[in-house]
Amino acid sequence: MTAQVPGMRERVAAQSAIEELLRQQQSVPPRSAFARFWGYSPLTADSVSWYLGALGEIEVGRILSRLPPEWRVFHALPIGTAGADIDHLVLGPGGICTINTKHHRGKKIWVAGGSFQVNGQTQPYIRNSKFEATRVTKMLRERMPQFPPAQAVIALVSPASITIKKQPGGVDVMDANNLRRWLLKRPVVLAEAEIVELAAIVDAPATWSASTSPPTPSLMAQYMKLDGEFRSARIRRISWKLLSIATVAAIGVFVVLPQLIALAEYVMRNF
Repeated sequence: MTAQVPGMRERVAAQSAIEELLRQQQSVPPRSAFARFWGYSPLTADSVSWYLGALGEIEVGRILSRLPPEWRVFHALPIGTAGADIDHLVLGPGGICTINTKHHRGKKIWVAGGSFQVNGQTQPYIRNSKFEATRVTKMLRERMPQFPPAQAVIALVSPASITIKKQPGGVDVMDANNLRRWLLKRPVVLAEAEIVELAAIVDAPATWSASTSPPTPSLMAQYMKLDGEFRSARIRRISWKLLSIATVAAIGVFVVLPQLIALAEYVMRNF
């Protein structure tokens, strides 16, 4: 009896980012008791971007999981030969969408046509998103030429603000919180039978450029452990900072303030 090959639908949001994050953390020694006590981060400097990227993709995956059942959602689909992947691919009545997730908590986003800036720094997100959608369109049309092109989307997680002077041609930029509503408002271009046929193509591992596998229990367990350690360390650092501020304030109240009062009384008596 031949074992069934797992489909791409079994891959989870941020799987590629998590795999790379854990790969980079493999050589990192466990933190000492001193480091844990003071809340030193378990992440290396190179790992932080992968961790934040994973958080963003997980959040968008959560949003997409609330789409109605006629929509099909895939995550972390490998494309090309350089280790790149499509964060999320969505198929539904509103068409085919490739979603590029960007986690920029507390940062200012500015978009004008083909220009995309994060806190004033230009990023190649527009170009990259168009490229992903174009590759998916070409790949699917090789099998089913009649279907509409894939629409590129950039979903922004937790930005401080988003200023869009002009939407870039071929790419829709939006806050991730608006993504579900935007998808459901798209005009109907695909019938249920077409969605099923497209989903079968996307689900087949042979469609994609590299060998893939579903997440293993150990993979997700390692990520959850690392995530817990990071959050715990952050809470400790914040606690120590608050304690430092409280200590300085207490010194001001119990040491400096009496001296100021004494000085004021001296001035009033002698002048």
